Amino acid sequence: MFSIFKKKSPKDKLSKQYKKLMEESHRLSTTNRKASDLKRMEAEEVLKKIEDLEKDNS
Repeated sequence: MFSIFKKKSPKDKLSKQYKKLMEESHRLSTTNRKASDLKRMEAEEVLKKIEDLEKDNS
């Protein structure tokens, strides 16, 4: 009922960060390929953290 007070899990936070980085990478891909590649690398690092969390929980 009061989901605004619910704390987000680390996985949820990382997922949101990953999505934001991928969107930014996509946006940059049309103007600055190098910056786009850097954002994509950051996103992949976040994805690895998400996968590590999933491994630890299973």
